[in-house]
Amino acid sequence: MLIGVPKEIKDQEYRVGLVPASVRELTHGGHQVVVEHNAGHPIGLDDDDYRRVGADVVDSAEEVFARADMIVKVKEPQRIERNMLREGQILFTYLHLAADAEQTRDLVDSGATAIAYETVTDEAGRLPLLAPMSEVAGRMSIQAGAHCLEKAQGGRGVLIGGVPGVPSGDVVILGGGVVGTNAARMAMGMEARVTVLDKSVRRLAELDMQFGPMLNTIFATVEALERYIDQADLVVGAVLVPGAETPRLISRDMVKSMRRGSVIVDVSVDQGGIAETSKPTTHTEPTYIVDEVVHYCVSNMPGAVARTSTFALNNATLPYVLELANKGWKQALAGDEGFAAGLNVHAGQVTHPAVAQDLDYEHVPAETLLVA
Repeated sequence: MLIGVPKEIKDQEYRVGLVPASVRELTHGGHQVVVEHNAGHPIGLDDDDYRRVGADVVDSAEEVFARADMIVKVKEPQRIERNMLREGQILFTYLHLAADAEQTRDLVDSGATAIAYETVTDEAGRLPLLAPMSEVAGRMSIQAGAHCLEKAQGGRGVLIGGVPGVPSGDVVILGGGVVGTNAARMAMGMEARVTVLDKSVRRLAELDMQFGPMLNTIFATVEALERYIDQADLVVGAVLVPGAETPRLISRDMVKSMRRGSVIVDVSVDQGGIAETSKPTTHTEPTYIVDEVVHYCVSNMPGAVARTSTFALNNATLPYVLELANKGWKQALAGDEGFAAGLNVHAGQVTHPAVAQDLDYEHVPAETLLVA
């Protein structure tokens, strides 16, 4: 198979779909790889690094898309990239379609086979291709939130860890999954007072066993949300419904009731966002203020630490890329129910149930296509 790696073009996005070590695994297995000029240059991966492992480096994304049987990216294809997709071509990347009707329509119209990192599951029902970036985003959420709390950024002027004689900041994390766990770890490391709210008693018990009395775990009810958000200096949105739009747990009235200069870091914004006031932002302009509450809603947070993120992501995606290259999409997915869950769009049909429901498409189960 011929695998294509274009340079990412989303604002301030410096990650790359395949690192040279991953390319070497593919070329060692008899596959061809074509990489766009300077695709990895921003994170210290130069064209010669790719050439040394057998890749063909070309001048333009147009050539990559025109030649490749499969496109491997990081972020969802932008409009100009979607226009270059063709029928029968495989696209393997993050998609987050439930919150993006325009992208879904373009992928449907392209006739391509779009497999989303974020809906692939493993044998335990976890999300192995989302987990590395969730770890990064969870840890970054506290860094970003601490910066936004500075007065010059519009925040309350609170040092999240306090100092002797002055209380630490209150950090409230909505969701106890991978993002929430990593956010809690970082916040506790900075000596904040940390509360995690989640609807899973089992997950709360696991967090309690992991962190002990350093972490306050609360079952998520409307009353609990209102109570803890009211007293928070920093709220982290870390809720995920795989493939579906994020529930809006923070209403506009709840935002109004928050402390003046408090901060919402909405990691869930790439699936729609945790708050009614959330809207995607970029690393160029990461924040905005609503009702005197600072909102940090960057939809590609791990892109800020692009080198770390790229290598972490490649560690997780490479086995799946090899499966697709070795077997083709149909055989690779037919033999792995969790991998098949990553199929979102194929040949003009929406195959993920949550995407179809949220965007009002007819759902064509992936299983029927794999059998056919």
